[in-house]
Amino acid sequence: MPSASHSLASRPGADLGLHELPLRTEAWVSRLDTRNAPQDHDLLLRLLEIGFLPGEPVKVIAKGFPSADPIAVRVGHTTFALRHHEAALVRVSATAPQAGGAA
Repeated sequence: MPSASHSLASRPGADLGLHELPLRTEAWVSRLDTRNAPQDHDLLLRLLEIGFLPGEPVKVIAKGFPSADPIAVRVGHTTFALRHHEAALVRVSATAPQAGGAA
């Protein structure tokens, strides 16, 4: 039976919400979802300030029970608890960023 991490890796370039990332699956922040920017502006700034920057490694390490809220997330070497809505704003990719990308 294929694992959840295998199904993510089989979708190269897949961009999904952090709240959708299977437990203990390695991924990288690709961007923050700014479609709802007016009401989430302060939240997006806070996510950037605490380290959810494009290219940062990220992993979901636990989910609350029974509603899977909050979500314990490791970004870099720090662990945070995010609400489902907050985690949905962080878009992740299974593909590691290219070193020395274009400016």
